[in-house]
Amino acid sequence: MDSDHNPDNVFNILVASDVHLGYGEKDPIRGDDSFNTFEEILQLADQREVDLILLGGDLFHDNKPSPQCIHRCMTLLRRYCLGDRPVAVEFLSDQAENFQHCMNPVVNYEDPNLNISIPVYSIHGNHDDPSGFGRIATLDLLSASGLINYFGKWTDLTQIHISPLLLQKGTSRLAIYGLSYIKDERLSRLYKDRKVTMLRPKEYVEDWFNIMVLHQNRVMRGSKNYVPETAIDKFVDLVIWGHEHECRIDPELNPEQGFYVIQPGSPVATSLCEGEAVEKFVTILNIHKKEFNVEKIKLKTVRPFVMDSLNLSNCTLNRTDGLLSDEVQLYLTERVEDLVRRSQDQLTGHRKQPTLPLIRLRVTYSEEMEYFNPIRFGQQFSDKVANPMDMILLKRERKEKKVKSEDLLDKDAIRNTIDNDEEAVGDEWGSRAETVVERYFSEGGDAKQLRVLSVRGLAEAVKRFIDKGDNDAISDITNYFSVFIDLALANSSLDRTASCPIPHQLPRNMDLT
Repeated sequence: MDSDHNPDNVFNILVASDVHLGYGEKDPIRGDDSFNTFEEILQLADQREVDLILLGGDLFHDNKPSPQCIHRCMTLLRRYCLGDRPVAVEFLSDQAENFQHCMNPVVNYEDPNLNISIPVYSIHGNHDDPSGFGRIATLDLLSASGLINYFGKWTDLTQIHISPLLLQKGTSRLAIYGLSYIKDERLSRLYKDRKVTMLRPKEYVEDWFNIMVLHQNRVMRGSKNYVPETAIDKFVDLVIWGHEHECRIDPELNPEQGFYVIQPGSPVATSLCEGEAVEKFVTILNIHKKEFNVEKIKLKTVRPFVMDSLNLSNCTLNRTDGLLSDEVQLYLTERVEDLVRRSQDQLTGHRKQPTLPLIRLRVTYSEEMEYFNPIRFGQQFSDKVANPMDMILLKRERKEKKVKSEDLLDKDAIRNTIDNDEEAVGDEWGSRAETVVERYFSEGGDAKQLRVLSVRGLAEAVKRFIDKGDNDAISDITNYFSVFIDLALANSSLDRTASCPIPHQLPRNMDLT
């Protein structure tokens, strides 16, 4: 081997994202799926003796995971990432700057009290982001225990300065820029106002291989509800894109910006859609100076998942009144049996791979007589599939309906908004309540505008209250707007042309504009 390409000069990095530990952990069938796959990822890192593991956010499915979930995660990290094997990577940047949010701002393998063999670096995602009193994320707990190097956490969301982790291995230099999850609308505004700055090393500027790790919408879900690749600085060589669950592990060149994008996707299916049904991979990234290559590795512990769609209008059925529903169920039974057989092709033989598959059959019907109870229907497959309760998704084929001008609430518009968001990869559409509310009001014209409360602020408050248990979210926003209105009334009584000042005590991390 050429001395310049000696292994001592090559970074070996295992890249993964969106592990979602704890997803469905109370499900007696699917509860171990996320932990089994995470263990497989750590085993691969250990067997291949990688220099580090780089995670793109959403290590946990909830920002307040159960004690059992945290315990299982810590146990796995201790088992595979602690040991006597020396770390060959030198950490060059200011650790106090990179880990300023940590109580102990030191990279874990340089802590004399720890014995780290595989450093793990992670940003947070939208599921495991800081919230509640003290703004402490579960990653903060793992950082305090020395098991993870948590970077890219923001305390000032009015101006973002991304200071890279600077690493060196032999003759190769690596700069890793971390951008933990920020609400897409807020981040879009920051980019537009040129308030996102990526700081570059002062020495050997052109010699660094630059990686950016972020956790945002990549697919356009509204003009301000994603991060366009064109917003990312052109000096970046490679982007690790978290949040999107479809596995697109092969590097994709952005010809306009000149960098490549790797989208690891989620190793566990958290929603039943096409993006989750593709094969699941992680990658080992090899970096030598300004060149890189990837070795994608198929995960063997992933639960088989097969999905299909059909429209009953296109099916040959005995449409006798009173028997049509039974005829439909007989027909769908055969289709489900076929999907179960197809799922067997995804079995790898790994001892920890679940054998009961996930099945999703989306059925569109047009006649009332075609309807049946999908939950009762699914029970006959309780010993053949992992998700009999939501195996069948029934949708009625709707004819276009003229909306009356006097209708204050367009129910069809709301349904269409939800339907269009159903296939959003990365989160279940049910967790995208803020997007549904915002799109309904923003696209509906003047007749559908909230006149006092901010649509975005109200939607986020409701989401935080439901999903993250933030009991103060709704009171914060109502108190904020009551103060706002009082100021507006006071100003109008003094001077009808005066501008209304915005109160300074805004709810923390809540976008109200």
